[in-house]
Amino acid sequence: MFSHVMLGVKDLEVSRKFYDALLGTLGTAPGAANKNRYFYRSPTGSFAITTPINGEPASAGNGTTVGFVAKSQEQVDAFHATGISHGGTTCEDPPGLREDSKLYLAYLRDPDGNKLCALYRPTK
Repeated sequence: MFSHVMLGVKDLEVSRKFYDALLGTLGTAPGAANKNRYFYRSPTGSFAITTPINGEPASAGNGTTVGFVAKSQEQVDAFHATGISHGGTTCEDPPGLREDSKLYLAYLRDPDGNKLCALYRPTK
């Protein structure tokens, strides 16, 4: 359904370092530069960061969450820990299994306040 998701950021290089580390926990290669953007590509789509092209300040969307697929609970935990150690902040409940949905999730905010989630669907 989606081709890509792009988030506006205040400091492109700070955010590149954050996302290179964070998405690396999921097996994604470092971002590829394209003018004032970095693209993180996978077989199922792309994620990108940019400074806003209209010159206005970047801002986080209220109620917006960008979710990333993880292959294991360990990847979810690494995603969260790496995000926190690279300038992100934790939000919501701690990483873990949500009994109501049977999903293993971790939420955090990037250095610009964008809400991110790593999601693993256990097979049991």
